[in-house]
Amino acid sequence: MNVTFTASMGQVPVLRRAGRSLSSTLLAGFCGLLLAAGLIHAESFSNFEAVDANGFSTWSGNYPITLVGVLLTDPGEMLDSTPNFLPWNSGANAFNLGGQWQVFVQALGDSDRGGVECWMAQDYGNLPGEPHDGSDSYDNPTWTSEVNRVSHDPGTGYAFHKGDLVMITAHGSLFYGGMQNVNEEHSTDPAYDFTISLVSSNFGLPAPQVISLSSVISTNLSATGHYDIFDPLRQTGGEFYQGMRVRINGLTLVTTAGWNTNSDWNSRYCTATDGEGRQFPLIHPLYDLGPAPINPFDATGVFLQESGSGTDGTFGYELFVQEITASSSVVLNLANQPVITWPASLANYEVQSCDSPNGTNWTAVTNSPALVNGQNTIVLTPGGAQKFFRLHRVQ
Repeated sequence: MNVTFTASMGQVPVLRRAGRSLSSTLLAGFCGLLLAAGLIHAESFSNFEAVDANGFSTWSGNYPITLVGVLLTDPGEMLDSTPNFLPWNSGANAFNLGGQWQVFVQALGDSDRGGVECWMAQDYGNLPGEPHDGSDSYDNPTWTSEVNRVSHDPGTGYAFHKGDLVMITAHGSLFYGGMQNVNEEHSTDPAYDFTISLVSSNFGLPAPQVISLSSVISTNLSATGHYDIFDPLRQTGGEFYQGMRVRINGLTLVTTAGWNTNSDWNSRYCTATDGEGRQFPLIHPLYDLGPAPINPFDATGVFLQESGSGTDGTFGYELFVQEITASSSVVLNLANQPVITWPASLANYEVQSCDSPNGTNWTAVTNSPALVNGQNTIVLTPGGAQKFFRLHRVQ
């Protein structure tokens, strides 16, 4: 296998495989036959995104592969795919990739976990190390056709939307920024095309994983020199949520410069804090989320990783925001009767009790809460001993 390394920038992967002769027409014609014969491997998301201690991909499978999951994003909400062919022009347009297209797909069920990015760009020829004669860039009409191809089911023409259940068939992928990405390996050769097929429309978005920043960001620098919590086993920290739909509660904006800018990816960053010494980058979508919130808010979206490196995947976690809601006040209410209620939206909190408000032996109340009028509700058994109660945030 021959490899070519290219410079890294933005979301551009850095490793390209070379040397294929089978055309995409032939691949498409045999796709169903190969899958039925077991020659197309049905890959799991967890295997595809597995990493080593440096956060670098350990996946070494053979193509073609298929991945089945739920679309988390509409085709047009992450990157601007508007045709914009730019020639190399002696390097004047280096790293200018013209139109770009991207979606995220999340695994189904309890037997698999994670998410996968599908990405392609118009002007690969503007990357160093690529042919600069235009052969690895799409002209505007061809790029429009490519965008339509991956944005619609090939059998029915159905336009994809987030919440659809789909099957990805990949003939290439690259590692960059901490994730193994399905893509065209910087080539316009149809043999590298990936396809997305509809399994079920309006299948429904997965419920977001409710987390706090303390689950993914530390207040102390790690051995790698970053605050990100990295676990190569993908059981904790950012790797546990990578590529998935999550909701982070209790955020406050520190910077607002990238809010509602509707511009290129690197200009849509904001910084949020949990008020406990942790900060986290947010990416704004290509649609209006309303004015930048002044008060604490909860943000729901796709948990990404963009380390900006082709070799180090131990940092760079961020949230692509798709919706925001006002945070519920962290208030514990006690009725005249032994009843405790708190907002149901605070899914990462538990009720604890202690004999003294200054005690150190706070323990979780074992009563299971019931949902009543949007409130988590616990009915206590009356007792003679004095008790104090509090809400405690857990990871």
